[in-house]
Amino acid sequence: MTPETDSLFAFVNRLYRETPELIQLATAKTDEEFEAAFDLVLDKTVRGLEANKVNFETLGEEGLSADLAHSLSMPGIAVMPEMNSNGHVDVVIYVYLCNPRRTKLCEAKIYDGPAYHIKGMRQLLNRYSTGRESRLLLISYVRKRNIKGLIDGLRKRLDRDRPLSQKGPTRDHTMKWSFLSSHVHSSGEILHVGHVGCNLHIDA
Repeated sequence: MTPETDSLFAFVNRLYRETPELIQLATAKTDEEFEAAFDLVLDKTVRGLEANKVNFETLGEEGLSADLAHSLSMPGIAVMPEMNSNGHVDVVIYVYLCNPRRTKLCEAKIYDGPAYHIKGMRQLLNRYSTGRESRLLLISYVRKRNIKGLIDGLRKRLDRDRPLSQKGPTRDHTMKWSFLSSHVHSSGEILHVGHVGCNLHIDA
């Protein structure tokens, strides 16, 4: 090896040790591989928010989403809060590491029941999405007790009502307090939504 290739190998090796999810994003060849790698990035971000929830106690949705965007941003991933995509979507995520480059849209809501959650889904699916994006995201900041019961109840509600042209029942997600749904978009595409719970409950 030349000194240049030796240095490059050492850099990639270090990157893989410290942030293996970035290597997985860069080498993803299919949508499934990309989403699995991105879920690792998202899981780390959500865990970070939960670990620091006492610092976010006074923040509203915009403040929480700004911190979410900051935490998700890293080399190869540009995250823009309040960007225009047929309206002001909470967070737009551009992933430049992979080929082809991918865009994800994210709505983030302080959880206030199924109706409010479905309103966020409607914004994502009917207003913001063009049909070209990767899996859409709906983050629920849950400040109420019993996040497990609330997310389970939400999932049952979606499976019962099948809102927004939901196609089939919801499916398990690799992340805790999270699940997936699929919907027929106006473009004719089947769009997938990741519903992700973030536990920000603080005992009084």
